[in-house]
Amino acid sequence: MKSLKIAAFVLIVVGTLGLAYGGFSYTKETHQAKIGPFAMSVNEKETINIPMWAAIGAIVLGGGLLFVGGRKS
Repeated sequence: MKSLKIAAFVLIVVGTLGLAYGGFSYTKETHQAKIGPFAMSVNEKETINIPMWAAIGAIVLGGGLLFVGGRKS
């Protein structure tokens, strides 16, 4: 029962963060070259957008799990 409430809170928090920020970005190191003592690498910035419907769905699903989890006990 406790794990269901934790999952519900995580979904609500993730959905709220998805609505607030709309996505996240990270840096990925892709190419690397070593020539003697010199090293060179290329960093690419990747952006992942979170759709609004997915964020709202996570909030609704988390609220539903919280309601169902509280109702059974």
